Amino acid sequence: MKYDLEERCAKFGEDVIKFCKTVRINEILKPLTSQLVRSATSVGANYMEANQASSKKDFRNKIRISQKESNESKHWLRMISVAEEKYKEECRKLWKEAHELTLIFAKISKSCENK
Repeated sequence: MKYDLEERCAKFGEDVIKFCKTVRINEILKPLTSQLVRSATSVGANYMEANQASSKKDFRNKIRISQKESNESKHWLRMISVAEEKYKEECRKLWKEAHELTLIFAKISKSCENK
């Protein structure tokens, strides 16, 4: 099977959207889910931009933004799991994927520096 990071990023964004649609919104969870959707969907958008980059510098910059957005998603997932205990397990699964994406983008970014 061919490894497709673009598809993986899109799936992460989709999974976060699906999860956030199940969250019972209240005063605390509304801004947390909103921030999570923004950061999680931005991972794939920036990766797609990286793949169309006009230079190596532009590519590396977009990869770093994807890395930052996936890392930020981990933060919002943690906050949601604290705000509402019943979402802890789903947040943990999504956090794990966000963490793996963060590590992948860190590796890509590092390999750009070494060239």
